[in-house]
Amino acid sequence: MNYPSIFNDVVGPVMRGPSSSHCAASLRIARICHDLMGGRISSIEIDFDPEGSLATTHKDQGSDMGLFGGFLGWEAHDERLVDSEMHLRGAGISYTIRIIELENKHPNAYQITLKNPWETHKIVAISTGGGMIEVVEIDGAKVSLAGDRFMTLIYADFQDQVMNYLKQAGDWDSLEALSGTSKMVLLTAQKPIDSILKEELTQIEGVNMIKEIRPVLPVLSSKNTQVPFITVEEMLAYNEDKNLSLWELAVRYESQRGNISEEEVLAKMEQIRVILKNAVDTGLKGTHFEDRILGPQSVKFKSMMEEKRLVDGDVLNRIIMNVSAIMEVKSSMGVIVAAPTAGSCGAMPGAVLGVADSLGLSDDETVKALLIAGLIGVFIAAHSTFAAEVGGCQAECGSGATMAAAALVYLGGGNLNQSLSAASMALQSSLGMICDPIGNRVEAPCLNRNVMAASNALSCANMALADYDHLIPLDEVIETMYEVGKSIPNTLRCTNLGGLSITKTAKEIEEKLATKQFFKSC
Repeated sequence: MNYPSIFNDVVGPVMRGPSSSHCAASLRIARICHDLMGGRISSIEIDFDPEGSLATTHKDQGSDMGLFGGFLGWEAHDERLVDSEMHLRGAGISYTIRIIELENKHPNAYQITLKNPWETHKIVAISTGGGMIEVVEIDGAKVSLAGDRFMTLIYADFQDQVMNYLKQAGDWDSLEALSGTSKMVLLTAQKPIDSILKEELTQIEGVNMIKEIRPVLPVLSSKNTQVPFITVEEMLAYNEDKNLSLWELAVRYESQRGNISEEEVLAKMEQIRVILKNAVDTGLKGTHFEDRILGPQSVKFKSMMEEKRLVDGDVLNRIIMNVSAIMEVKSSMGVIVAAPTAGSCGAMPGAVLGVADSLGLSDDETVKALLIAGLIGVFIAAHSTFAAEVGGCQAECGSGATMAAAALVYLGGGNLNQSLSAASMALQSSLGMICDPIGNRVEAPCLNRNVMAASNALSCANMALADYDHLIPLDEVIETMYEVGKSIPNTLRCTNLGGLSITKTAKEIEEKLATKQFFKSC
C-alpha cells in the first residue's frame, strides 16, 4: 500500500522551476544516477518515448534543467539550476537526448544510460506527480524505489554469500537479490551502511563493486511504516472515540508515517509557511526573468486593490493577488513549494495565506490550516494522482482547490465534517479539467486555473460553512477523478498537442520563445 507523506508527496518539495513533475522529479532521478556513478560521469544518454509527455515538453518545462542539476548532485532549490546545462558541460559531461520507443509506456518515463571509462549503468524511472518518482529498473533488474531510504547495491558474482553475510550483519528494511545485466544484491535501510561493514563486504569473493545511493526525499520510510488511516472513511472511524480536529489528525498521521515527533511535524510546516510567505512577498515586489510568457502582473493587481479600483471583494482579491505572486515567482525561477505541484503551487497557499491575513489569524493557525490541506492531499496521492500527464489539470489545480477548501473551512471556524464537505464539492467542480499549456510553458492558462482553483475553494468553503449538502463522499470523488483522468486524451494531458496549446497564437508564442523574441521580464 502507498502511504504518502505530507512533506514528501503533498506540500513539497521546496524547489525552483516551472514544473515539479518535470524539474524536481527529473532532478531526483538524476541525483540517484549521480550516486550510482559515484559522481564520476563522462557521458549520458537520455531517452524519452515518442508517445509520452516528455518527448514534447522535456526542454521547455524544465526536465532537462532538472536532470543536469541532478547529475551534478544539486538540490531542487539550487540557485544555479537555470544555468545547469552550462555547469554540466563545464564539468566535462556530454549528453544526448533521443526520442525512441521505450518498453516503459508511462507518460513520464526516463531511460538514462550513464558512462565513464570504467563502467556503464542504466536506470529507468518515472515521474509520478508533484516531484515524486519511482525507479523501476537498474541495470536491467526490476525494482520499485521511491528514493525514501538509503540504498546500497552490491555487485557480486555469488549473491548467496553476500545475502547470508548481510542477514547476519543487521536488520535491514529490505534485502533482495537482483539479476539484470549484472548480478546484484540490493539493501535498503534508514541509514547508510557503516564503513567497517562496507570494507568487510569488499573482502567477500566475487564482490566487484558497491554503490551507495542517498535518499532524495525529506521524510524517510521503513519496512515498518504504518499510518492510522489512509482513506477518509478510515479516518472518521479512527476518530470516533478521539474527537480530534482535522489538523490534529494530520499531525497524528504524519508523525506515525515518518516516525517523527508531533513537534517536528509542526516545525516542518512552520518552515513551509515561511517559504510560502516569502514567495508572496517576493512576487509582490516584482519578478524579473526573460524566458517567460507572463510578466509580473500581481504588482499591478496590488496597486489597483490599494487604490480601490477593483470590484469589491477583499478576501477574494487578496487571494488572487497571492496566487499571482506565487506563480510569478515560480515562473522566474524563484523558490516555491510544490503544493501539491509546481504547476498548481499558487492555488492552495495563495488561498490559505489570503484568508488568514484577511481574518487577522496567527501564524500558528495558518500552520494548522496548511496541515489540513496536506492531509486532504494525502488521500488524493494515495488513491489518485497529482500528475497532469496522467490525470489532466484536475489532478493539479483540482487537487489544490480540494486541499484549500478544507483548510479555509477551518480558518472560517468550521468543523471537520464541513471541511470534508468543502473538499468534496471543490473536487466535484474540477472534474474533467484538461492541461494544455500555452507556448509549452507552465504559465498560462496555469495562472488563470490557479486563480479559479483558489476561488473555487473559497466558494466551496463558504457553501460548506452554510451546510450545503455535498452528496458524494470525498473518497468516492477522488476515485472518480482518477477514472476521469484516464479517459482524458493524452493530447490534453500536458503534451502540448491539444487544446489551447495548438491554437494559432500559442504556436506563434512558442516560436517567438524559441527564437528569443518573446520577453516580458518587467
